[in-house]
Amino acid sequence: MKLYGSYTSPYVRHCRVALIQQGLEFDFVETDYAASARQSPTRRVPFLEVDGLRLTDSSSILRWTRERQGGAFLSDPAAFDRYLLATTALDSTVNLFLLERDGLRPDDVPYLGRQRDRVESSLVELDRRFDGIDPGDDDGLRLACYLSWAAFRERIDAQPFRTLGRVLAYWEEIGEFSTTHPGRAG
Repeated sequence: MKLYGSYTSPYVRHCRVALIQQGLEFDFVETDYAASARQSPTRRVPFLEVDGLRLTDSSSILRWTRERQGGAFLSDPAAFDRYLLATTALDSTVNLFLLERDGLRPDDVPYLGRQRDRVESSLVELDRRFDGIDPGDDDGLRLACYLSWAAFRERIDAQPFRTLGRVLAYWEEIGEFSTTHPGRAG
């Protein structure tokens, strides 16, 4: 089994944590933009190769990983919706990060301003929806991967959000999560 990706990708991190949690042995193949463009039709990471199966999205990899060991991947609709909300905020934050590296700023491009607003409103809603929720499932892990990456890249500060900070703190205490921090390449 081979998981292709980068050490800093929050999507890849989520998959790495899940594979480790499930006790599945895998080779991690560090992959850059050029290699992912050649090897994946989505031109992004992660992608997984196992027994002739090729999965090209973190969500399909997570589902396969959880079900491979007899578990379920977010069978509760509310948890699945929290996962999707966290993924939407993550997608928008990553896009803003990458486009800003190319010199495009939210104040200069109306679409990017809407993406910035989407991130802000999503954080408020995530803080509300995770209040009182056990963050130990994949919805909480997706959120923690996002928040950790966003702090690493200095994109957002979760500290003003009481519940978001609690979710991140919960996961930072878990070995599989802490050992895969984006600042720890390899």
